[in-house]
Amino acid sequence: MVDSQIRPSDVTSFPILQAMLSIPREEYVPKSLQELAYMGNHLPLDNGRYLLDPRILAKMLDSLAIRSNELVLDIGSGIGYSSAIIASMAEAVISLEEIEDYSKQAENILALHSVDNVVPVFGVLADGVSRYGPYDVITCQGGIETIPSDLEDQLKIGGRIGAVITTKVGGKCRIGIKKTGGIDWQTAFDAQAPTLKGFEKAKEFVF
Repeated sequence: MVDSQIRPSDVTSFPILQAMLSIPREEYVPKSLQELAYMGNHLPLDNGRYLLDPRILAKMLDSLAIRSNELVLDIGSGIGYSSAIIASMAEAVISLEEIEDYSKQAENILALHSVDNVVPVFGVLADGVSRYGPYDVITCQGGIETIPSDLEDQLKIGGRIGAVITTKVGGKCRIGIKKTGGIDWQTAFDAQAPTLKGFEKAKEFVF
């Protein structure tokens, strides 16, 4: 996966490459999907959720440049793969998942692999986890159309957020920096991802 997908995508950060080489992705997916764990696309899970294409995850993390003293909120973490990758770079990761079975599995698998700087949390994705914030970095493991204001409030001034912003005509991975007046977004690369529940724009009605 690293040699055929990640390096050809211009990801050269040693911590990211090392994490993706050493962390067994197949153990963070349902057993029925383990043979497909290293496919170069979004991996469909149950409940309409997906494990992000590893190239998109790697490039997003490369753009975020997470440091070893930073606290990260990982939204939509599924069974914990993205959180395990991020944990190898950050001081601590809050791993938020709203499917209770996934959150429980993540807790067990992370403990099995001695990933002790991740705190799995079961809760609504769009609500974030305010009790551990504010965060240096927020990552979204799926597409978003908008950021709920409660979640934006949980990012430190100067903190970064990485997400695939989806629209009707395509999508782009963007990195946002929190400033006094809101989030300043910059495009990192083109990307598509299924939209996470709770991150859809309100429907506009035309009379």
